[in-house]
Amino acid sequence: MDDVSRSVVSTLAEEALLGLLLPFWQLVIGAFVLVVVLLSIGRLLRRGPSRMTTALLVTAAAIAGFAVIGVLLES
Repeated sequence: MDDVSRSVVSTLAEEALLGLLLPFWQLVIGAFVLVVVLLSIGRLLRRGPSRMTTALLVTAAAIAGFAVIGVLLES
């Protein structure tokens, strides 16, 4: 094998390794997000219904905004 072939093989191996690790990192990030959301829900419940209403409106606006951004970036 020449140097070019070895370089291509090592690059493909690195990409395959990252491809295997990608779902793991998504799970780690998802777990952290879930913990933060659960902690914030507990805090909102302790503060009362008026804060919950505001939080729900902000959350709904954020979801709608992310959906719009996702649609715009997809096309």
